[in-house]
Amino acid sequence: MVIAIMALATSGVSLAMRDNAQTALEREAQRLVVLFESARAQSRTSGVRVIWYATDSGFKFEGLAPGALPERWLTESTSVRGMAIVQLGPEPLIGPQAVELVARQPAGQAAEQGSSSLRVATDGLRPFAVNAVSQP
Repeated sequence: MVIAIMALATSGVSLAMRDNAQTALEREAQRLVVLFESARAQSRTSGVRVIWYATDSGFKFEGLAPGALPERWLTESTSVRGMAIVQLGPEPLIGPQAVELVARQPAGQAAEQGSSSLRVATDGLRPFAVNAVSQP
């Protein structure tokens, strides 16, 4: 009976400790989708061009009033792969654009696990959405 209880407790803990880096990255990607759509709407209503780009400490929405939208990642392990610049308006059609988010693995994890990544993209007509990145 004791062994069964310990087995249930262990399995519960292992489920609760799902890949935290992947969960955090998914949350960051969904948040970025919302921020992009909000900036896109603000750009269209004001007629001002809004540009998003990653910085060393997070990201920036150029063209919006300071503090209009957050400019920091929720977790320190999140970063952008490559030089991503996204134009969010004011034109209704913005063209295909994408940003690849990467979650760096904590120092204690094995190097062969690499890093997780997700893509936040639009075809220019539809809203931004989160897509998995295919690994070679």
